[in-house]
Amino acid sequence: MTTNYAADSKQQRQRLANFIKRGLLTKQGLYTNYLDTAKRTTATASGHEMLSESSGMWLQYLATTHQWAQFRQFYRQTKTTFDEKGLFSYRYDPRTKKRYSVNATLDDLRVIRALLTYDEARQTTHYRQEAAQRYQTLAQTTIKNGHLVDYYDVQSHKAATTASLAYFDMQTLKYFEQETKSDRQAYHKQLIVLKGGYLGDVFPLYAKSYQWTTATYSSGNLNTSEALETLLHLAEIKQLKATSRRWLIQRVTKRDLANGYTTSGTVSVGGESAANYALAAAIFAQLHDRKHYQLAMKNVWRLQVDQADSAIDGGIGDAKTKQVYSYSNLTALNAAFY
Repeated sequence: MTTNYAADSKQQRQRLANFIKRGLLTKQGLYTNYLDTAKRTTATASGHEMLSESSGMWLQYLATTHQWAQFRQFYRQTKTTFDEKGLFSYRYDPRTKKRYSVNATLDDLRVIRALLTYDEARQTTHYRQEAAQRYQTLAQTTIKNGHLVDYYDVQSHKAATTASLAYFDMQTLKYFEQETKSDRQAYHKQLIVLKGGYLGDVFPLYAKSYQWTTATYSSGNLNTSEALETLLHLAEIKQLKATSRRWLIQRVTKRDLANGYTTSGTVSVGGESAANYALAAAIFAQLHDRKHYQLAMKNVWRLQVDQADSAIDGGIGDAKTKQVYSYSNLTALNAAFY
């Protein structure tokens, strides 16, 4: 079974990478959707707008697959496209050349992590300075005094006061927060905030966000991708609860991992997404659980377009409408390399 899985998944992985290169990747970054949109929306990126989130995920892929020259080239370009006073703007519109004035802390941490991955895999110190410098900029803006928040606006010089729990990339934070006593205290406090968001054994996920000013957690509905990013960050530092693991095993086994939940665990957004199964796979990989990793990835590949004559063949999306999201494709791609 395992050898079959390995051969099949290698082929599916390659087809997915080929689609991303063909349909989403450009010199400047990656399109948010395969099809462009005539009209932009303020709230979310669409069409051929670009997200620094996507670029960070592509850098992760290039580092993992040891495409060194491409990594260096794409990182230079990522800075050209998104760099805003040492932070990465979360979004860029190539049509209007508009670069948004806010970052998203998780996206910065993801790029920084890719730089660290590159050096670790190559056994170089090529990006050590760069990564440290970028972390320092975060420490002065969105992780001030250890208080990690969602974003900083470089125009108004104001930071958010809310922290999405999905943004607590503890593994990357730990790398930079162990030098001094105050660093270690900051890390400890972040971990306490993260773990304090646990919703309980009945529905063993975590609150959406934490408000530093009132020291309270949000009771808002959970976006499953964010909820799973949170679990992944915990799994990476060996802090995932057994209850959460069991819940995830059930969802993947029953193929009923929904796209949104209330804090009491009822489904708020139906439907399923390859990105969520891919995040589940990444979590199982961290737990060295091959069986459920493969099961989760099978659910990802089930949602891959397999039509030789389709423009989006090999991609994750809807063959009829050609609706494709970069997030799903890149999350699936990176999960396939564990």
